[in-house]
Amino acid sequence: MRLTAGPEHAGERLDAVLAEPLGSRTRAARLIAAGSVTVGGRTVAKRHIVTAGEEIAVEDAAIEAEKPPSLDDVIDPDAPVAEYTVAYEDEHLLVVDKPAGVVVHPARGHWQGTLAQALSGTAAGGEDEWRAGIVHRLDKDTSGLLVVAKSDAVHAQLKTALQARDITREYLALVEGRPTARSGTIDAPIGRDRHARTRHSIDTDQPRDARTHFTIEQVLPRYTLLRVTLETGRTHQIRVHLQAIKLPIAGDPEYGREGLLGLERQFLHATTLAFTHPVTGAAVQCVSPLPDDLVAALAAAA
Repeated sequence: MRLTAGPEHAGERLDAVLAEPLGSRTRAARLIAAGSVTVGGRTVAKRHIVTAGEEIAVEDAAIEAEKPPSLDDVIDPDAPVAEYTVAYEDEHLLVVDKPAGVVVHPARGHWQGTLAQALSGTAAGGEDEWRAGIVHRLDKDTSGLLVVAKSDAVHAQLKTALQARDITREYLALVEGRPTARSGTIDAPIGRDRHARTRHSIDTDQPRDARTHFTIEQVLPRYTLLRVTLETGRTHQIRVHLQAIKLPIAGDPEYGREGLLGLERQFLHATTLAFTHPVTGAAVQCVSPLPDDLVAALAAAA
């Protein structure tokens, strides 16, 4: 898809200019972040200010890959329903405890059995009906807590709180080796890896700010259990950042060594979620204990 920016686009951000032709500003931002959009033949950030006459191109393949089928095509009544438990719920929102193996919303290769489909009729809000109510996500094989809205207004408020870093997200991660300090911050931009498009990395042509904080929770002979807090929320952020400081997460098939300690996935669990309720103003804090497979791996590491 190609378009030439007109006078009416001058002074606008790139993601705003592409919002209409791509269906939403959120979708435009995702494609820009993935490096699928060029301006004058070069990749730029979503905040790029457009000038009249600039040539903007979006890869056709990326558009099709990003676009899911309609809900009527995606929702199969005979498909398995994603399992989850509810850690907190009221009329405005719910906090879901997602098991490993469940994809949060439909995407290429995972059209069926997602959390978003299981929450259809309960969750609501946001620009994309195929992931209604979803405020943030977890990787398929990362377990734990995430908050889901039940209306447009609450979804918008939770998104704003997330961007303002007013939602606390803590994880437990078992890593190979040991940090050189009891606590620390990894401040390194992340984007698509220069050499492997399915991976994310600090070695990237599309860097986006990313900060991860960690403290030592438990020291084991060859491993360390870390409590990790996200300041930003980039794809695979914790996995990429810990691998970058030579502390790969145990069992991580993409950024570490698969199968360690009998693990069938990475040892990463979203254990704590805390925020101020956008409607009532009450403090909401949910804690999820380690699931059985991670408890067994931790015992094997002792």
